[in-house]
Amino acid sequence: MRAFAALVGRDLARAYSGGSGLLPLIFFLLVATLFPFAVGPDGPLLAKTGGGALWMAALLAALLPVDRLIAPDAESGVLDQLALRGFSEEAVAAAKILAHWLGFGPPLMIAAIPAAALLRLDGATLGRLEAGLALGTPGLAALALGTSALTAGLRGAGALSGLLMLPLAVPLLIFGAGALTGDGSALKLLAATSLLLVAGAPFAAGAALRAVRD
Repeated sequence: MRAFAALVGRDLARAYSGGSGLLPLIFFLLVATLFPFAVGPDGPLLAKTGGGALWMAALLAALLPVDRLIAPDAESGVLDQLALRGFSEEAVAAAKILAHWLGFGPPLMIAAIPAAALLRLDGATLGRLEAGLALGTPGLAALALGTSALTAGLRGAGALSGLLMLPLAVPLLIFGAGALTGDGSALKLLAATSLLLVAGAPFAAGAALRAVRD
């Protein structure tokens, strides 16, 4: 357990080194700030469309660091060293998923409060948005890590990761936006989809990591 926590702490510290870990948060807030300029000052329209815009921003924020999740460790030989020390690829993948989520999930949930004010979201909608982000961002983190593992070592991995991840994230986006209307079934489907991704991603990413090392 200590070794797992050390892996999580290492990846989390690396994410914030040089300020790069703040990029998803800055991107999220920029979307909330610029969206009213695109839609106009119509309060009801902003309130109706703002939640969906924030979910799209959360999806893209999870994708921003995808090229730094696996590739640096693969290129520097860290994955080989972890394997020699007895860490399974699935455990490494799970640690990276948790570190990635801690790096962008809770900060986005905090940033959603001022973002909701900018987009004229009421308290009830903000509550549903926070609940959806709490349930959906782990799934986004799992998707990002799995995509990063699949594209590690490939040329143009950043663009390819986006092409792979965005279609797979559509169910999370649909259910997350649907939950903003107060539809309890959408929130349950969001939780189920996210849980499925979190449960399956370490195994898919682990297989990809073995292929990267080989």
